[in-house]
Parts: sequence; C-alpha cells; structure tokens
Amino acid sequence: MARIPPRGLWSGHGLPTLAVWEAWLGRPFQAGSSPDKMVMRYLAAFGPSAVADIQSWSGMVKVREVTERLRPRLRTFRDEKGRELLDVRRGLLPDPETEAPPRFLPDFDNALLAHDDRSRILAPEHRQLVGRPTVLLDGFAVGFWKVTREGSRATLTVETLVRVSKKDKAAVLDEGAGLLEFVAEDAQSRDVRFAKPRN
Repeated sequence: MARIPPRGLWSGHGLPTLAVWEAWLGRPFQAGSSPDKMVMRYLAAFGPSAVADIQSWSGMVKVREVTERLRPRLRTFRDEKGRELLDVRRGLLPDPETEAPPRFLPDFDNALLAHDDRSRILAPEHRQLVGRPTVLLDGFAVGFWKVTREGSRATLTVETLVRVSKKDKAAVLDEGAGLLEFVAEDAQSRDVRFAKPRN
C-alpha cells in the first residue's frame, strides 16, 4: 500500500488516502531490488550521516553491508564524537561558520526524523518538538509555529523555547511572512507574530 496525496494539507488535516502500490506507480512492484539507490538518495539529502542514521530513517537491517558495498562511491568524515559519517562524493558542505537562515518545518519533517542522533538539530530538552511544526534558527530547533484563520485573516504564530535576539526575531518574521503568503495566499490580510513567553 502507498499513502498518496493529498495528505498533510497546509490548511488542516485530512484522512490518509491509500492505494495499491502497483496502481499508484503504474507498474508492477519489483521485489528484491537493491537498496543501494535508496541509500545514495538518503545521503544526497541528509548526509553526512552515520550508518545508524540511515538505519533509523529507513527501517532497514544490515545497512552496514550496503554502505560497505557503496564505500568506493562515498566520502567519509568524523564527527565531534568520533563517529564515521558517510556522504555522497559531491555533497555540499558549507563552511562551519556559515549561519543558516531561519526555516519553518512542517510536522514530522524529515530534517528532524532522518537521523538516529537528533542532537545535531534538536536539543534533548526540546524533544517535544518532534512531530510538531518546528522553527529552526541557525540550523537548530528553537520552537514551533501554527497558522490560524479567522475569516479572511491568516495569522502565523511562533512560540520559541529559547531566548531569541532582535536580529533573529526580524529574520523569523521575514521568513514567516513568506511562509504565510504561500500557505494562505487567499487571505486578504496576514500577520506574523511571536507568542508571549510562557511563565
């Protein structure tokens, strides 16, 4: 079975729509195909990653057998914990000092779920953000967001779990305005705001 669009609608939640895999693909399912292509696509999207990250994301077993077979096509790194990380040969690696712009992730986004060790994007004390629409600042999860509609007005509310500088707030508001224009293009008025901190 395959879960097919529309699902995860920006304007709300819909019931999952399922289809027989072969009918959705328009061709017979090929059993026994090699997982190599899937692992390479994963690394192109989320690398550098450890073998445990690939296994956690894919649910596959014996991932190390696949990565060893692919090793001539990969490059390797070590993280600050000494773990080996794998990546595609031409994977982009920005300068470590490059500041990442704010980003709004939808609920259950792969950026949060694609790694066994989520500390690279999510502090342990913020685990409650997994499965929620999440705000990233400089590549780290700092809070969550939601869009509400009242008549022709759409409001994007951002709630942060950490203190945010004025500069970062301005950048989040700017990015949020773009998101709100995308998800509520029919709204006659749009507002992006920060929620009052919880005491």
